[in-house]
Amino acid sequence: MRIIRLTMAQALVRAMAAQKTVVETDDGKTSVQPFFGGVWAIFGHGNVAGLGEALHGARDVLPTFRAHNEQAMAHAAIAYTKALRRRQVMACTSSIGPGALNMVTAAAVAHVNRLPLLLLPGDVFASRRPDPVLQQIEDWQDGTVSANDAFRPVSRYFDRITRPEQIIPAFARAMQVLTDPVECGPVTLGLCQDVQAEAYDFPASFFDEKIWTPRRPRPDGGELAAAVALLREAKRPFIVCGGGTLYAQAERDLAAFAESHGIPVGETQAGKSSLATDHPMNMGAIGVTGTAAANAMAAEADVVLAVGTRLQDFTTGSWALFQGEGRRIIGLNTQPFDAGKHQAQPLVADARAGLSELTAALGAWRTDAVWSEQAAAVKAAWYKTAATYTDAPVESGNALPSDAQVVGAVQRQSRPSDIVLCAAGGLPGELHKLWQAGAPGGYHMEYGFSCMGYEIAGGLGVKMAQPEREVFVMIGDGSYLMLNSEIATSVMIARKLILVILDNRGFGCINRLQQATGGAGFNNLLKDSRHEVMPEVDFALHARALGAVTEKVSDLAGLSQALERARASERTYAVVIDTDPLISTAAGGHWWDVAVPEVSVRSEVQAARADYVAALTRQFVGN
Repeated sequence: MRIIRLTMAQALVRAMAAQKTVVETDDGKTSVQPFFGGVWAIFGHGNVAGLGEALHGARDVLPTFRAHNEQAMAHAAIAYTKALRRRQVMACTSSIGPGALNMVTAAAVAHVNRLPLLLLPGDVFASRRPDPVLQQIEDWQDGTVSANDAFRPVSRYFDRITRPEQIIPAFARAMQVLTDPVECGPVTLGLCQDVQAEAYDFPASFFDEKIWTPRRPRPDGGELAAAVALLREAKRPFIVCGGGTLYAQAERDLAAFAESHGIPVGETQAGKSSLATDHPMNMGAIGVTGTAAANAMAAEADVVLAVGTRLQDFTTGSWALFQGEGRRIIGLNTQPFDAGKHQAQPLVADARAGLSELTAALGAWRTDAVWSEQAAAVKAAWYKTAATYTDAPVESGNALPSDAQVVGAVQRQSRPSDIVLCAAGGLPGELHKLWQAGAPGGYHMEYGFSCMGYEIAGGLGVKMAQPEREVFVMIGDGSYLMLNSEIATSVMIARKLILVILDNRGFGCINRLQQATGGAGFNNLLKDSRHEVMPEVDFALHARALGAVTEKVSDLAGLSQALERARASERTYAVVIDTDPLISTAAGGHWWDVAVPEVSVRSEVQAARADYVAALTRQFVGN
């Protein structure tokens, strides 16, 4: 057996560089590409000497990128793989202690969204000779614990490398998880800092090129037959399209399936952009932030085909949306855990393979024309309603524009190839209802974990994955203040973003929820928070200090003109506009289960509690 003597860190980096993947373009062409698109690194004493030296030696075949915040670099890596349909991945390395723990939140984002991410935090000394080392967490009852144990609940696979040869089976297991459509998610390998630098005689086969072909599990015959029987009996079938549709590159299959069988479709946050907005069966967003069209059809459905979705509460209206008599659910998902949720008939399969075999088995079957006609009518009515919220008003009734009006202005300046990206707060609700995506992947929302601070870093990751497309990052002032450092990174590595910063002077979304549940405005808007002096943040000046071209506009017309200049710019461009924190799109949407206090001296809370108790009776008792 031929051997190569390397440090553990050098061996890991060489093995990573040898991993390749089969990538399929939208037109069906395939090519072999590096599986790891690069490594994000913020070096410290726990990784600079070992892994840092190894990455320097491989910088021509495995590029290393420097970020400004560990959580942000992991968000960028997550957005990168999401934009590339999980076919290519990035790794992130930090030092031990605070650097490592900064990545835990991002690991949870990847875990919830079923996205592959390789985390390589430095760890304590395996030898324990210098313990306690700088930034080491000491557990008085367990000598094996380190800060990196915090990654365990948010990792699909976790390992700590305490001997150099352990990297061989650990990396093999890591690659299985990162490439498996069922287990897919974050992997954490804690790299003990002394072990990173230790040498071992590695078998040369560990560094052989490995080409990973995306697996497409096909459905079981019995499950397929049961699903077909349910659909054939359905009078009012409905499809819920989740992110798994895009991960499987099944958007064409979904379009053909819905059109062939006359079944209306509602899109989750992760599934939005799977279908063209003008597809006759696309009813738009579903659930709490859904359109009136999708929710009306979903409420009457007797069979719901859930394709590649986790069926979380925002999708199901906290399980009060589906009210059809005798309703049944078919769970088409690669993950059995998701496929069988809420007493569903599971159809465990890849979305593309599952839809293909359903189509073949259903043959010429088509739902009643009345159901399809109803779908067309409610869709037409919804888009007339939606336009009243997004159209540029002749004379705005509000002093400041609403989020929806800003969305409309950005939409009118967009092109079909553009990507709009957002994460948390009120904007995801407005975008889910109102944004009209031009192409698959043109709507990028992190709403599985609804993580504030994802936006700018996520936009950077998307731009790295798809540099040929314009990326519009829509972000509120609250999220901007949480995590904005990667503006500087985008400028440094020449990955231009267009940032639309909406300043409503606080957490407007939660302020509205607070008042909707009977509470007084408190601690959300800046004016309602304890203060001696009201903050006056100059977001344009701040973004300019980080290297962006910036301007602040006073109205929607100015925003439109600024976006034209932003598109022409070669550098990250930030446009700031003040917005009204109290206005949101009243049409569409659905009830959401947010518990209201049972006892309160506030009459508003008492009234909200009565409404809440009444709403609970509509929840699906079969949960």
